Amino acid sequence: MKIAILDDYHDTLRTLRCFGKLGGHDVTIWNDHVQDVDALAARLRDTEVLVLIRERTQIRAPLLERLPHLRLISQRSVYPHIDIDACTRLGVIVSSSQHPGTPSYAAAELTWGLVLGAMRQIPQQMAALRAGKWQIGIGSTLRDKTLGIFGYGRIGSVVAGYGRAFGMNVLVWARETSLARARADGYATAASKAALFADSDVLSLHMRLVAATRGIVTADDLARMKPSALLVNTSRAPLIAPGALVAALRAGRPGMAAVDVFEEEPVRDPRHPLLVMDNVVATPHIGYVSRDEYEIQFTDIFDQIALRRPCGPGRGLLW
Repeated sequence: MKIAILDDYHDTLRTLRCFGKLGGHDVTIWNDHVQDVDALAARLRDTEVLVLIRERTQIRAPLLERLPHLRLISQRSVYPHIDIDACTRLGVIVSSSQHPGTPSYAAAELTWGLVLGAMRQIPQQMAALRAGKWQIGIGSTLRDKTLGIFGYGRIGSVVAGYGRAFGMNVLVWARETSLARARADGYATAASKAALFADSDVLSLHMRLVAATRGIVTADDLARMKPSALLVNTSRAPLIAPGALVAALRAGRPGMAAVDVFEEEPVRDPRHPLLVMDNVVATPHIGYVSRDEYEIQFTDIFDQIALRRPCGPGRGLLW
């Protein structure tokens, strides 16, 4: 089969142990990021199986309609970037492991790294030291402070455990079924969403981006936060209403943010508002980007391909 892999920025996949699962197939790996439909259609015109790295490239009807040989899209996790209706109409199978019960520890660890980095001003202190300055300010410790967890799923529950280990008071707000799990795990739950934002010293977002959660964090929510508080988002930028975080940081509530996700990605402009603020720690969507996480993800993805076999011209692929 002719397999194309998009957006492998650092040419990592061919170095993974699981890459051997694609032995015998004709595999093309693209290391740059392209969203232009004409360019993608030219690259993928003979592709039968398309492998995606999360949501880096949008796969919509105008592109799908120009890929007559495409039979399978294989990836991992959620798929808001794929036009499922168009795939159904065109006979393209979308196979995506939802890895139930298996959190992304890489994303949870990155979340906690951002919390520590922001609260102790680690990036700013490092930059100042390299510029010949010594101790440019005073950070804050985490012990006995309140860690708010908005969304208690696989990653949120792990981050809550990190907070507990650091001696923080963990406070959860989520759907009722998730709140019940949080209580069973021994965590306090907020009286309301408003109370979560008002009471948290560190508030971390951990929700999937779906229609019901898009813009779920409003300007009013952010305005309730303490001037000393930190808002952390390693999930998806559109969970926050467009422009609301930048405006809130300029207004001083919350006082800090730590983000791994942006409204438009990839970010190429160093003048982006979140990149020029001294009260923001930002990383380029690397929450799930670790060698160990890639090994787990692409073992799943390549197994999805191995479970399907060609069944003749024009007849697609069988499970």
